[in-house]
Amino acid sequence: MSFRHIKKLKTLCLAIVSATALFCLLMPEGVYGEPLPLRLRMDYTEYNQLSLALKKLGWLEREFKADNLPVSWLYSEKGEDGINYLAKGTVDFASTDALGAIIGKANGYPIKTVYMFSKTERSMLLVPRDSPFNGVRDLKGRKIAVLPDTFPYLFLLRALQEAGLQKSDLAILQLQPSDGCTALEQLRVDALATAEPYTAISQLECGSRAIYRNDTFNSYGFLNTTESFLVKYRGVVSRVVRIYEMVRRWAIRHPDELAVIYADESGISLPVARLIISRVDLSSPLPDKNDLKILMDAAPLLEAEKMIKEGTAVERVVGDLVDFSYLSQK
Repeated sequence: MSFRHIKKLKTLCLAIVSATALFCLLMPEGVYGEPLPLRLRMDYTEYNQLSLALKKLGWLEREFKADNLPVSWLYSEKGEDGINYLAKGTVDFASTDALGAIIGKANGYPIKTVYMFSKTERSMLLVPRDSPFNGVRDLKGRKIAVLPDTFPYLFLLRALQEAGLQKSDLAILQLQPSDGCTALEQLRVDALATAEPYTAISQLECGSRAIYRNDTFNSYGFLNTTESFLVKYRGVVSRVVRIYEMVRRWAIRHPDELAVIYADESGISLPVARLIISRVDLSSPLPDKNDLKILMDAAPLLEAEKMIKEGTAVERVVGDLVDFSYLSQK
């Protein structure tokens, strides 16, 4: 599902929020005297390595065992899946990149970000090993593989903008990530904009090299829930965030174990997993003011690509989206 398709789920999401309110009084209470859902539904995905570790370690199941609250897991293939799942009421917590969460919120979805699970260098611009190109400006008039309406696509557009180029200056081939890697390896394109794990796979297994990297253009990983779930189950949200904090601290101390879990769960090689983990910043569960400003600076580009409405007050959207107060709750 592309970012544009998020808008189509707005009506469905609002209907689900209204319907679930009818069941509020029927929910059981946990050992702490707090209301509980019938089941805690989590997503897990390759771009949130903490979710893979959490699922493997079983710490959420242990946390809610005394409450007799079962935990279920649903796989998210892409960042947009998380917004989709929340909109349909399929999960209670979903992983997205920060820009994806902002786009969803700007388009009317009642979601809340309660945790930042990582800062990750998810995207970079790659060329074949023997390519004569060494910078973004060298790509003018060249062919580049990227999938539109995805995070790597936004990364590419921001890189072009910084270099004084427009997307019309390139020949963009709309390819899925795996097909883009193959096209680059076969020299059918001059460059590739994609995300992990395909970036690391292309570098390690195909010998491609990066000609453009920019940490500030790389988004952050946000853990989101719905506003209705937050209102009804504040205690559950606090406990989920606390367990995420436990696994984040565990991952910092055990990067090798995290890489093994990542490789096993995602089906990638251990060297690829280790390279990706080396690019994942787990040092803080909170974005700082500069991080949020960088996200808001992308607003003109999001408007130009019609991912959000023209004139959207992105600063207010971000303010309504994020609530990191649960990090301080015990």
